[in-house]
Amino acid sequence: MSEPDTEELKAVQLQREATEQELARAAADEHEAAQHDRRAQKAHYLQEKLAERAESEQDR
Repeated sequence: MSEPDTEELKAVQLQREATEQELARAAADEHEAAQHDRRAQKAHYLQEKLAERAESEQDR
């Protein structure tokens, strides 16, 4: 099985961010909402890093 490319990884993180944001909005309490919010932020951060990686790959 081959490694997923950068664009596939970005798509996964985009979906993960959207899912976690939705879960944060639907959370039963503040603690749960904060956990989902942190996960959404992490997914966003990873998307940014993957975008940098894609740019770097294009420069080669």
